[in-house]
Amino acid sequence: MDIISTTEALNAACATLSSETYVTVDTEFLRDSTYWPVLCLIQVAAPKGDALIIDPLADGLDMAAFYALMANKSVIKVFHAARQDIEIFWHEAKTLPDPLFDTQVAAMVCGFGDSVGYENIVKRVTGEQVDKSSRFTDWSRRPLTDKQLRYAAADVTHLRQVYEHLGRRITKSGRAEWVAEEMAILQDPDTYEVKPENAWKRLKLRNRSRKAVAVLMETAAWREREAQGRNVPRGRILKDDAIQELATQAPTSTEALANLRAVPRGFSQSRHAKSLLDAVQVGLNKPSGDVLMPEAPEQLPQGLGPTVELLKVLLKYKCEAHDVAQKLICNVADLERIAADDNAKVSALRGWRREIFGNDALDLKHGRLCLAIEDQVIKPVRLEQKAAE
Repeated sequence: MDIISTTEALNAACATLSSETYVTVDTEFLRDSTYWPVLCLIQVAAPKGDALIIDPLADGLDMAAFYALMANKSVIKVFHAARQDIEIFWHEAKTLPDPLFDTQVAAMVCGFGDSVGYENIVKRVTGEQVDKSSRFTDWSRRPLTDKQLRYAAADVTHLRQVYEHLGRRITKSGRAEWVAEEMAILQDPDTYEVKPENAWKRLKLRNRSRKAVAVLMETAAWREREAQGRNVPRGRILKDDAIQELATQAPTSTEALANLRAVPRGFSQSRHAKSLLDAVQVGLNKPSGDVLMPEAPEQLPQGLGPTVELLKVLLKYKCEAHDVAQKLICNVADLERIAADDNAKVSALRGWRREIFGNDALDLKHGRLCLAIEDQVIKPVRLEQKAAE
């Protein structure tokens, strides 16, 4: 199987693909020892013919034509579970595939369950078994074997049938807008921007004092900048436990830093210690008004447990009735918010989700709807209907 490794060959291939109605796309990458994923291989297939394999690691290869194809609005770009692939394209070229179709999202809209895997949906749609024996390949090594290349190509050749099958089902069911709403999230640059100042938000707060939060904000941002700049996983800079201990203890000297249990031995004498201590000091000096204190975990009113359990049953029923994945409608936290507040800011109370679930959820909550068992099957019944019977 030929691999595209020259700019001339890539330009010619992308010129041909630009006349297609859609292309299927997948990538192979590594990020075990780096902060940013290393793009090692790109697979692309047109509606007919063999897949094309692009080697982005090839010396002198200019990827401009490929990214122009990704931005070509006349060609639909089809992925399965696109988020990580798009993250790479955004980091490498600030390019977002447009228009975009994610078959994993579409599968949830079409009732294939929550976050269905590629192998499962290929088998269910085509009957084919995907060979995943090369899943853990080191894709940065060269040369790649024919077996590895066949594995890579299969990720886009089977995807053609999956896309066409799901496209027909979505058109028939009139759910194109449902998919489009989810695609808009995947095409939002904010989905992929990694801002150091927001790094603290991914950490679970152990100390909720204003001082500790301020130091946590600054030290987490420091670590994120260091990881990005050195292109190493953030855990290789400092572990999460060290950031938590820094926030609590707020060391202002190398001696105090050396006494922290979670900070690696010798770090206090490294060339990075000063900038870390500077970050701690910035946190300590941060005006109270600039400390973004997180909201305390919401305490639900007493007695909502049974309501939430009934909402779970209704959600399962409605999703099965409409042949859509529960994950796409709401999660347990959303159900708890609905149980506590009719105007909860959750997606289940907006748009198409409200039509198929949210309105009935509120009716169930307020006694306008009940759940009954008929012929060993649970079904919702409106009270006025029951009274008329």
